[in-house]
Amino acid sequence: MNATATAKPQAPKGRLLALDILRGITIAGMILVNNPGSWGHIYAPLAHASWNGLTPTDLVFPFFMFIMGVSTYMSLRKYNFEWSGPTVRKIVKRTIVIWLIGLGIAWFGLFLRGILNEATLAEAVWNFDRIRILGVMPRLAICYGVGSILAISLKPKAIPWAIALMLIAYAAVLLLGHGFEFSERNVISVVDHKILGANHMYADTIDGVRLKFDPEGLLSTLPSIAHMLIGFMCGMLITGTKDNERRINGLFIVGTILTFAGFLLDFGLPINKKVWSPSFVLTTCGLASSFLGLLIWIIDIKGYKKWSRFFEAFGINPLFMYCLGAVLSIVIGTVKIGDTSIKGHIYQDALLPLCGDDATLASLVFALLFVGVSWCVGYVLYKKKIYIKI
Repeated sequence: MNATATAKPQAPKGRLLALDILRGITIAGMILVNNPGSWGHIYAPLAHASWNGLTPTDLVFPFFMFIMGVSTYMSLRKYNFEWSGPTVRKIVKRTIVIWLIGLGIAWFGLFLRGILNEATLAEAVWNFDRIRILGVMPRLAICYGVGSILAISLKPKAIPWAIALMLIAYAAVLLLGHGFEFSERNVISVVDHKILGANHMYADTIDGVRLKFDPEGLLSTLPSIAHMLIGFMCGMLITGTKDNERRINGLFIVGTILTFAGFLLDFGLPINKKVWSPSFVLTTCGLASSFLGLLIWIIDIKGYKKWSRFFEAFGINPLFMYCLGAVLSIVIGTVKIGDTSIKGHIYQDALLPLCGDDATLASLVFALLFVGVSWCVGYVLYKKKIYIKI
């Protein structure tokens, strides 16, 4: 990590600006949709699909997974994609650190709630009997670790076959194991209950039915690894030429094929984020590829960059910004002033009257303010050229 004064902050040398902007848009989107003023009052595009289907909100996490694949290609290229001590150490270290950060955020949330609910210090600290083991960060860690090992173990021509094999195998598991039912006999839920235990899983409610069902479960991590590897192959496509015209043509072709295939597959294997269905993988990777191609055209070919400065502050330190948002959300949503949390006071006492008692509008304004506060921290790092790497 370094800090050097500069009049006009620039992306770190060697980074693709369009990729940083896509990463920044994705992180800003994740923070936005994770922090409404009220979960009971959300505009439809800012809510996840309850089960099958796709909303704009369902794109943010898979876009980031895709971007991680692209970035992994660029990172491993420095090691010539070869098995070596430095390569394996980097992969293992980064995998463990990302996992532990995710576990730490989950622990912090339980700890703070325990302390504020007058649990003993020992009870608050030792909450591992009920901590959620999986989640966004652990899934990123597993996909990065396993995907990177596969990338340095397989020849480039074999990677698409590995992707196809994983998606086909997972499709068979879903079809044979009630994978598109929100029920206790869903194979994804069964595996997580057997291996993780109900105390370590996320609880979801759909159509009034509450069930321990983890959207980042163990079994559904398999297609997520394939997802990351599709991004990896797009990273190969991007770095294979310095001609931006060829880059965007390739990305648009890949994006169109994958998106069309995903929507076509939806007829037999519904697009479903919570089970990370093969159709969901193909559709979201296709859209991400096309969007990246569009950004390269706008930023690198047409030179329209001024609008992107806001997102660049999120994009150069993505994991830090995501973790900052998660920790800040826990603090303001848990710490109380009187009978209401800090978040409750801001939403109910300040924003709701300001928005004419329009609860949904006030909820959106709160989310936008949350993104703005997070951006202020990210902009300071961006302006000082501080890049927090794991």
